Amino acid sequence: MYSAWSPSGNTHQAFGISAYTLMADVMGEDHIMADQGSGWFWYDCLYNVKPRYTSKSWRSYDLWNAYYTWVSNANYILAAETTMGGATADVNYVIGQAYAIRAYSYFMLAQSFARTYKGHETEPCCPIYTEPTVAGTEGQPRATVQAVYDQITSDIDKAVELLEGTKTKHISHMGYAVALGIKARIALVMEEWNTAKEAAHEAIKASGCVIIPVDQFKGVNSTKAKNVMWGAEIIADQSGMYASFFSHMDASAGKYGQSALKQINKELYAKMGSEDARKVWWNPADKANENGGYQQEKFKFSDIKTWMGDYVWMRVEEMYLIAAEAECRLGGAEEANAIKDLMALMAKRDKNYKCEKSGTALGVLSSDETGSLLEEIITQRRIELWGETGRIYDLRRLKQGFRRTSAMGWPKDALLGNRPTNDPECYMWVLTIPQSEFDGNVNMDPESDQNPTGDYK
Repeated sequence: MYSAWSPSGNTHQAFGISAYTLMADVMGEDHIMADQGSGWFWYDCLYNVKPRYTSKSWRSYDLWNAYYTWVSNANYILAAETTMGGATADVNYVIGQAYAIRAYSYFMLAQSFARTYKGHETEPCCPIYTEPTVAGTEGQPRATVQAVYDQITSDIDKAVELLEGTKTKHISHMGYAVALGIKARIALVMEEWNTAKEAAHEAIKASGCVIIPVDQFKGVNSTKAKNVMWGAEIIADQSGMYASFFSHMDASAGKYGQSALKQINKELYAKMGSEDARKVWWNPADKANENGGYQQEKFKFSDIKTWMGDYVWMRVEEMYLIAAEAECRLGGAEEANAIKDLMALMAKRDKNYKCEKSGTALGVLSSDETGSLLEEIITQRRIELWGETGRIYDLRRLKQGFRRTSAMGWPKDALLGNRPTNDPECYMWVLTIPQSEFDGNVNMDPESDQNPTGDYK
């Protein structure tokens, strides 16, 4: 899940989960690309990848191939569920992870190749496979969004059931706490607030992780940090070198990060208090900023000489933010619990932070301020998880539009002024299906099953 899933021409922007998170982050308004560099991620940032669905060296093929490869591998494991030998706990550990991998893969396919769940349940999503496949296996038609989410929830519930009581053996494994974390993420998209709250709280408890001060996880590059629930421990002979997350992010390393600087939206940065410890994640005084945003210092190589740095895919802080959002949505007495969960995080970030807000109002655009508690929780999520969870996925589920402006620090070429970023119902951020799928699947018709190559049908 940290390896490239594209031909050699695309490996520099196809390093598994961390690449897809970066892709989704630069598609929003908070994660600025100051320049195009060699073009890696720039076309995602400009929403200029969809017409390239016939190529195996572009984003559509990369995501589709990665997630369906993981589904296929999980299906081979699950097919052995009833015949696998060994202790029950060991079998449950293996099979539970396979269900979690399949749930996660279909969840990300749904978020990439269809509009968001709520309000689009009957629309086409992606094919479902639950049995092992071979070269001659007949392809499945596109299932509805609802059918895919039914599969996702069934799989993640099964994963949680089987993994409970098992001991996670490595940080890269999708153990009980991680399965709960994935369940919480899914529930947010489905707007099932009670499920999101309960799964997030149980994930916190089961993980044994704790919120730690910013200075205890500098560089966000170690899976050994006490707040990390899930990630890839990168070892020297498995480093992606230039084709790696930190190569794209760390401008101080003398690597590619200097060519396409990654910066924060200045208006988002300004929402932090003067004592917010997270301010060290960005540098307003960096000479490289010029007229752009503020250069990121959040993600750094742990060892530049050997290209080392672990990939962090889930932190416990996210679970507190999920719980807070869900409780806020539930309203009533749960608002106090939402503030409690929010304060659990912010007490470790800003000693002067207070929150007495209420309500769930959100602006039509992310920059339209309402002053609500929900907006405050989302704002802290945007700051805390910048570069980690993919901003566009939140904008989709929140059904908010966005604007990019020069005042935020965006370069002129990336303002998207002639694109409908203000319309969360458009197809602008729904990827096209790769041509290779139509070439090999008799049950999918490129005329009727392809997603729009433009912003609208």
